[in-house]
Amino acid sequence: MKALGLDIGTTTISAVIVEMKERKIERAYTIENGSFQKTGFDWEKIQDAEMILQKTLKLLDEILEEYNDIHVIGLTGQMHGIVYLNKEGKQISPLYTWQDGRGNLACDGRRSICEMLEDDYSVKAYTGYGLVTHLYNCRMNLVPKGTAKICTIMDYLGMRLTERKKPLVHSSNAASLGLYDVKHDGFMEEVLRSAGADTKILPDVTDSFTCLGTYRGIPVSVAIGDNQAGFLGSVENASESILVNMGTGGQVSVLSEKYFTAKGIEARPFAKGCYLLAGSSLCGGRAYAVLEQFFRSYAQAAGVEGIDHYSVMAKLLDNKATKMEKLKVNTAFSGTREKPDKRGFIKNIGTENFTPEALIYGVLDGMAAELYKMYGKIEKGLSLSKGRMVASGNGIRKNPHLQQIMSETFGMKLQMAEHEEEAAYGAAVSGMIAAGNLSLKEAIGIEK
Repeated sequence: MKALGLDIGTTTISAVIVEMKERKIERAYTIENGSFQKTGFDWEKIQDAEMILQKTLKLLDEILEEYNDIHVIGLTGQMHGIVYLNKEGKQISPLYTWQDGRGNLACDGRRSICEMLEDDYSVKAYTGYGLVTHLYNCRMNLVPKGTAKICTIMDYLGMRLTERKKPLVHSSNAASLGLYDVKHDGFMEEVLRSAGADTKILPDVTDSFTCLGTYRGIPVSVAIGDNQAGFLGSVENASESILVNMGTGGQVSVLSEKYFTAKGIEARPFAKGCYLLAGSSLCGGRAYAVLEQFFRSYAQAAGVEGIDHYSVMAKLLDNKATKMEKLKVNTAFSGTREKPDKRGFIKNIGTENFTPEALIYGVLDGMAAELYKMYGKIEKGLSLSKGRMVASGNGIRKNPHLQQIMSETFGMKLQMAEHEEEAAYGAAVSGMIAAGNLSLKEAIGIEK
């Protein structure tokens, strides 16, 4: 028997076929998402929800035509964003993604929604979080007529697959919408009502890995957040390990039975009685891509084409002199959740170290330092000690130099996640748990 995991990412849609007995990926699929819609506003980041759905359904049906022994379907995808649904359970809006910037716009003449929530209710919520987006839309009369519910894009997929008219959302996705009391496991309904939102639009929430219904006779499990799915798909011994992901963004995640938050650290629901403590860098692996673009632009201006700049950058890093006097590079190039206007910087420039290789090393060192600072808050706050780092994401998987720097910065042995499609694999594992074929303890080595 096999499990199928689906991951609706921002840029790609992935699927994996997992042999349940050995928990090995038999086959993996990736297609382009390609659903971003152009608007007249730089801050508006929306995707065509129906296009995403149809692309995913086409991929799913092609897989099911080939495999007749799929036992369960598990779902995950991009967190934070929302789709508006009518009373029949059909989408009546685009997907407002996690990248949407309207939460930082002034909407009452002086304050943004994020500022209003913090000033009036002492609630930290960030632009791109679904309920922040919704509050802005409420203030600006942008909520579609006929709206009955909201949910994430992977929850909507689950509804369409199982013909549900109302969403059932896992707490990992519910919390990603913002204005969610993770400690007490529920939406901040009083705050929402006071801020001008109708709480009837909120979806039902479960903290269990459960099944929504069936598609073509196959059980479909409730969707979980991609951060949680990535952890589930990467870490085999959560009591000893942390997860560092480096993709478009960067993230460090630690599983804890204790609720803990700090500046820049979120406590996210994982399973009943367990939290995933996460610190995120918005730029993450994109910082290295920005540096590659810098070198590529220079080469093009010089009339030099056809160079693999990543290979050249790696070659320069082999020069150990880069470690003698490091450039200090702060890689908050895209700001932070708390300070979106913050920008990075370079310090400690001298005549001897202002070189391409020192700059390359400095950027990688800065990427590691940004995440290690976040982990330090978790480590100190919980008085814990982890000895192993599991790394995932192409930003670190394809960069041995970053792997080494990460290991040195954290003082931990680093191992790459076994599966490249970590979130899709984690979705398949969540499906196995929902179907009763696997326990959470067996999945990641914890007692619950």
